Amino acid sequence: MFGLFKKDPVKKLEKKYLKLMEEAMAIQRGGDIKAYAQKAAEAEEVAKEIEALKAKKEEG
Repeated sequence: MFGLFKKDPVKKLEKKYLKLMEEAMAIQRGGDIKAYAQKAAEAEEVAKEIEALKAKKEEG
């Protein structure tokens, strides 16, 4: 019952991932490839966290 109001960390990370990818796309369109690569790497780390949380949910 008390878990009803807990926010899902996966959803929060998915929003963060989408935001990072949008920022990366805007940077890429601006022509700054190094900054794009850094932002895309950040997004990839978030994607790995999402996958780890999903795998943990499936186990438990």
